Amino acid sequence: MIRVVLVDDQALVREGLRALLERTDDIVVAGEADGGDAGVRVVTETRPDVVLMDIRMPGTDGIAATRRIIGDPALSHVHVVVLTTFDTDDNVLDAIRAGAVGFLVKDTAPGDLRNAIRTVAGGDAMLSPTVTRRVMQAAARGAGARDTGQLDGLTNREREILAEVGLGLSNEGIGSKLFISPATVRTHVTRILTKLGARDRAGLVAIAFRTGLVTPEDR
Repeated sequence: MIRVVLVDDQALVREGLRALLERTDDIVVAGEADGGDAGVRVVTETRPDVVLMDIRMPGTDGIAATRRIIGDPALSHVHVVVLTTFDTDDNVLDAIRAGAVGFLVKDTAPGDLRNAIRTVAGGDAMLSPTVTRRVMQAAARGAGARDTGQLDGLTNREREILAEVGLGLSNEGIGSKLFISPATVRTHVTRILTKLGARDRAGLVAIAFRTGLVTPEDR
């Protein structure tokens, strides 16, 4: 079972999410919280696989709470998915820097939400097309001169895979496109993360666009 904690200051949102998620045989809601501080406490107590985290909450917001969760070595297995309206690009980039690996807007279809939780629990990042596009545009605007030298340590195959990660493809999608196995893709992604000093796949998306390896026009 994939254990999920819901963190949102609106009770109605939490109730709706719980109802959607518990219609499956492989996902269970392990706890809820109505704010960032409470969310960190519940996550620490329940040790879930995935946290659905709202950004804008009174007091400690979702970005600060995500940073605290990701920064706790005892919670290294926990994956945070930010579920928000993403009103500004800063929210997206701040969430990436905090360590979130999933980004979904609140009007995401129920089936897509459940699949996103499965994807993140399996170790992949999950970015909705809208969020990916915002990351691309913000990275492109803030890039200035392209720092292509950051990619000098990558092989041609690793650059190829990084570009596909930048476009939001999963390991399975990359493997199908490049005619290699998902396990091989995962190995390459792990090496790329190490070489580039990135925390996760979401960080690789930002690097792919900051270096000009992928541009917004490639979507």
